[in-house]
Amino acid sequence: MILFYTLKSIAFALTEPYLILVLAVLVFALYRRNRQTVVMQKMIIGEGINSPFELTISQIVIGIFGGILASVIMSYLGIVFDENSAVDLIFLASIVFMFFNVRFICFAYSGAVLGFLSLALTVSSQTFNIPNLDFLKIDVVALMSMVAILHFVEGILIILDGRTGSIPVFSSKEGNIVGGFALQRYWTIPVAIFFMIHNKTMIGSSWQVSVPNWWPLINSSIPYGVLKSAVLSLVPFYAVMGYNSVTFTRNTKEKSFLSGVLLILYSIALFGIAQLAVLNIWLKFLAVIFAPIAHEGIIMLQRYLEIRGTPKYVSTSEGMMVLVVAPNSPASEMGIKSGDLLVEINNEKIENEDKIAEVIKECSNFIWFKVKKEAGNFEQVSYSKMNEDKKLGIVFVPRKVPHNSMVVKLNKNKFSDVLNKIKNKGKDD
Repeated sequence: MILFYTLKSIAFALTEPYLILVLAVLVFALYRRNRQTVVMQKMIIGEGINSPFELTISQIVIGIFGGILASVIMSYLGIVFDENSAVDLIFLASIVFMFFNVRFICFAYSGAVLGFLSLALTVSSQTFNIPNLDFLKIDVVALMSMVAILHFVEGILIILDGRTGSIPVFSSKEGNIVGGFALQRYWTIPVAIFFMIHNKTMIGSSWQVSVPNWWPLINSSIPYGVLKSAVLSLVPFYAVMGYNSVTFTRNTKEKSFLSGVLLILYSIALFGIAQLAVLNIWLKFLAVIFAPIAHEGIIMLQRYLEIRGTPKYVSTSEGMMVLVVAPNSPASEMGIKSGDLLVEINNEKIENEDKIAEVIKECSNFIWFKVKKEAGNFEQVSYSKMNEDKKLGIVFVPRKVPHNSMVVKLNKNKFSDVLNKIKNKGKDD
């Protein structure tokens, strides 16, 4: 029964006109961002790997999956808010915070701010005996449990889809040019949340749900007797999850997997603290403080690993490193992949990109490469339909800093900085 009504609430979010309007606004914002991503890919690779439409549709579909998963987990665990609670502000606050810094779209920050304000107002109201001061009335145990579940699902989405739409970037480290990837991905998710209803005002855009005897599975600030006898209703909302990162030491799959796993571990720790917070108000304060600090800790840890790690994409005296291979290109048909080292072309040593262009210009139509694969073994690949007008379809990591190059500092790996650098490069050209 819980599963049925949770899915019904999600379906309502996808079909109700006013909620569809909210979704349409969010989808339009995603499409504009994806269009910029494709333009930047074309500047560097020569063509977009995906169209803006494909990137946006995949975000919506995967976001719906994430919303269903988060809603079902919260429903079965028994995360419930009072009808008069202002918990819905967490979704609005995360979007507002995004305008200060894109990573603040994360619920760890908006949830912590709302939770802290609610606790502070409650304590002040009780201490100074000021009525109606605790107007937020947010159950911090339920709030931080919800934030933990949303991060758990976000970690899964990052693992599954975080690498989609990545953009090649370059940096300098220890006098060498290193290649890497900027990752940025957002998902719009429909979320169904349990509310405890005191009157009929909310029923009509929600569903009353009968719960089994074993429910809820987690601790709650609401007394068990009150919760079991209360009228419970599922109400749908829309939320936005986002992932931003830059890597020079891992490929996109490895980076998104690491980020996702760290976020899942963070969510488990936050959920445990939230459950302990039912004991007293000081543990509630601990939960709302832990959420943003630990989240910042994850960001700092990944930044440290990037700075201290060994760059993955570096050209050497042995050959030229392949950073990206364009789809449906001659290089792709030959089986050349990101991370390969091109050592020879037509039995001539490759010293730079100019050498490849020179050989292609001189050859009739047949070229072959000696390639050192990531595993360390050598392979020979060939292509028989080459000509000087056809693009090979490879983005190399240069050995030296080229003029007007797209080089960013490794210790300032903000996605926005990277994109601005790329955009300005395109304008200069």
